[in-house]
Amino acid sequence: MARRGAVVVYTAAALAYLVAVVHRTALGVAGVDAIERFGLSATGLAAFSVVQLAVYAALQIPAGQLLDRFGARALVAGGSLVMAVGQALLAWADDVPTAIVARVLIGAGDAGIFISACRLVAEWFPPRRVPVLVQLTGLIGQSGQLVSAVAVAWLLHARGWGVTFGVLAALGMLVAVVAWVGVRAPVPATPADAIASAARARFLHAVRDAARPAGTRLGFWSHFLAPFSANVVALLWGVPFFVTAQGRSPGEASALLSVLTVSAMVSGPLVGRWTARHPLRRSWSVLASATATLAAWVWLLVPDTPRPFAQLAVFCVVVGAGGPVSLVGLDFARTSTAADRLGTATGFVNTGGFASTMVGILAVGVVLQVASPPGATTYSLDAYRLAFAVLLVPWLVGVTGVLRNRRLARADMARAGTVVPSVREVLRRRRP
Repeated sequence: MARRGAVVVYTAAALAYLVAVVHRTALGVAGVDAIERFGLSATGLAAFSVVQLAVYAALQIPAGQLLDRFGARALVAGGSLVMAVGQALLAWADDVPTAIVARVLIGAGDAGIFISACRLVAEWFPPRRVPVLVQLTGLIGQSGQLVSAVAVAWLLHARGWGVTFGVLAALGMLVAVVAWVGVRAPVPATPADAIASAARARFLHAVRDAARPAGTRLGFWSHFLAPFSANVVALLWGVPFFVTAQGRSPGEASALLSVLTVSAMVSGPLVGRWTARHPLRRSWSVLASATATLAAWVWLLVPDTPRPFAQLAVFCVVVGAGGPVSLVGLDFARTSTAADRLGTATGFVNTGGFASTMVGILAVGVVLQVASPPGATTYSLDAYRLAFAVLLVPWLVGVTGVLRNRRLARADMARAGTVVPSVREVLRRRRP
């Protein structure tokens, strides 16, 4: 019975997260339509996504505290309902201020859903299964990007803006009902008075306590580094870049976003298995993904002519793997934080990737507008090459943060009696 209950709870939470990702990424396939509907420049279009991401990132820690206090059911159902209201408002909007309010609601509703799903996994399943199930949750969320790239794009071109976002609003309301019925918490392993005490703690005090372990900070920087390239492409700039700078059709652009999503779905279970089997080497996957992503960007941006479709597809495969790798950061939080602060710590870590994504999306938009003629609504390949090169800055910041906090986390582990052996020592032990 307990196992059946865990499956029901997980299914409801995962469905809510899948639909949340559809809400989050729908504008990525509607970027060209949004430019025409609202008369936006590159910076204005970037602001649409940045507003949503800024609200999402700013509410991660408050959402974590609400999760610690009120539980996952309230956050998942309430967040789904708020996102549905935002999509309904966006369906009706024909001016920028109304659309901005809608994006704020979507970001606010989205803020607590994924961290709630991760909390439910930690509460309902044994620890050895948690890394794989978190990756499975991420994989299900990546399916939401696939829905946006295929189904939302098709509906948008077939029925138009209002019908598309109206359908998304109705879907969000249905999921809110499913979450309210299906999500519930088990008997808490942490004493209720400890959870209540943590929930009543002052905001800054709670954040400081949650972020104090070096392992949690390593999780933040891992989440900061790994996903932002994929998010910049999937959430906003991929379709305009592929269509206007690479000369691809809207169908080919949707196919490339689908490749990015499928790459994330395939790599997620592999990353989860590595994390579960090699908990002392989790940072390897983060640094390996970052190195591969940098190489893919260089390979794409150095030539000054449009690239073959096959090369664009390979680029999407490499960059798409960064999304699942970012979830390693949440596993760092899980193993470094007390249970009564896990919601706040998970929210803190989850802020990282969306902060870097927000910076990346806005920086690309600003550089595109500066590098293009005044009033331009489409941008050249050279402008995109210059704009995407700016992503090297958050990449360097993220790598520095991972390396520094990995050293500090390993020092803390050594003081606690767990020493991470060198690769040379491991290989020497395995020799016959």
